[in-house]
Amino acid sequence: MKVPDMNGPDNFAAGEDARHLQIRSHHDDRRPTLIYLPGLHGDWTLIGGFRKALGGRVRFVEITYPRTLSWSLDDYAREIEQALTRLGIHEGWLLGESYGSQVLWALVKRKVFKTQGAVLAGGFVRHPIQWGVRLAERGAEGVSLSFLARFLFFYARVARFRFRNSPDLVADIHEFIRRRTELDRQAAKHRLHLIASSDFTPVAENPGLPVYSITGLIDPIVPWPWTRHWFRKYCPALKEYKIVPLADHNVLGTAPQKSADIVVNWISATPKNTPLTR
Repeated sequence: MKVPDMNGPDNFAAGEDARHLQIRSHHDDRRPTLIYLPGLHGDWTLIGGFRKALGGRVRFVEITYPRTLSWSLDDYAREIEQALTRLGIHEGWLLGESYGSQVLWALVKRKVFKTQGAVLAGGFVRHPIQWGVRLAERGAEGVSLSFLARFLFFYARVARFRFRNSPDLVADIHEFIRRRTELDRQAAKHRLHLIASSDFTPVAENPGLPVYSITGLIDPIVPWPWTRHWFRKYCPALKEYKIVPLADHNVLGTAPQKSADIVVNWISATPKNTPLTR
């Protein structure tokens, strides 16, 4: 397995698309809409297994963020609202993965898009370990692209063994690695800064919509004991908090079928939604 060239001509973030938010929709609009807001990596490369596991039970909309170094969380929310409007989507469920949970709360706060429900996957309102986020932000400044390439190469080798019975997930991981660039590294550092600076506690305390959370048992990035305690104390709209065994922080990718079934059941159990069928 070859260490990837992160500055190659085929790299996603090196081109025009790096400067623009991207959006794509799967399945028809007769089903409930679920909008995926990715984590720190910023794109849809790790969500393929979850999308497949949904089996067309929802209209699944995926977002890829631009590699911006200047947007605020409000900017993210506003641009996503405009992209959804262009697709004729004005209401639906939000699925915020890790950093994407901050974008989710920004959308809820603005009250422009009609959010029917919120699902956080390895997500949070205010990160439970703020000093850890700031340390990661400072550390990202000193990490070279070549070091990142070697780290991701090692990660891919481990993932290829760990998920050897899931070729789709392994393919997603390889695509994820291929898309990393220097601009992507800088954008991730900027998103860490946004996490460290944000606190949506007032929004979560009274969101006016059903809130659900799902996380992997093995999650040192957003430790669930602290996060679950916070939700139970400060978020009265929390309906359920699911912990998936054998999954990690990327619970949607490492336990796609289990995660998809849980999320679909949550959407189905909420009034005023059409029944979901395979």
